[in-house]
Order: sequence, then C-alpha cells, then structure tokens
Amino acid sequence: MRNFRDIKAWKKAHELVLSVYEATRTFPSDERYGLITQARRAAASIPANIAEGCGRDGEVELARFCEIAAGSASELEYHLLLAHDLGFLSQNQHDRLDSEVNEVKRMLNAFIKSLRSAG
Repeated sequence: MRNFRDIKAWKKAHELVLSVYEATRTFPSDERYGLITQARRAAASIPANIAEGCGRDGEVELARFCEIAAGSASELEYHLLLAHDLGFLSQNQHDRLDSEVNEVKRMLNAFIKSLRSAG
C-alpha cells in the first residue's frame, strides 16, 4: 500500500481542488446545486480516487483508480469551460484552471504508464 500524500499527481490534484473551491465561491447563488456542486465534486473526485487506489491491493488497482481520476479531470475541464462560457469565470481564471487540470491529466497519464510498465 502506498501513501497517497507521496504521489505528485495527488498533491497537484489537491491544489486544483482548492483552486476550484476558491473560483466557484463567486458563482451566482442559483448555481449552488448546479455548476458549483458539479465542478467541486468532479475536482474532489480526482485526488479522492488516487487516495482510494493507494488503499487497494497492487499497481493494477491503483492504475484503474487513476484512470477514474483522469476521467473526473476531463469532466472538470468541461465544467470549467461551461462556467467560462456562461460568464462565471474570466478568461484569465479559466486559462489558469484549465492549465492546472491539464497538468494533472498529464501527470496522471505518466503515472498510469509507469504503474503498467512496473506490473
């Protein structure tokens, strides 16, 4: 079993969650049960799935949970685009968050490849 806190992709994903929570604080209150919840849920799902995979047995299981995390990252990427297109995020905010999401996705893909080659 690995300690999820030692995984660089988890650390970056956790930082992303904090950024998403901060950015969504300014969304309209009528989005409280809509886009705010969806974006936060997708963001939190990324490091949560990495952590869950670390608690499982072996590299194959960890890789599978990292794939689920990568799917959540893609979902978040869409929610951020929608928030931008609706005018809830400025171009600057969107670009920064989109860059963070894509960095997490790259890190996850590299980690998944390393797990598969080790197994």
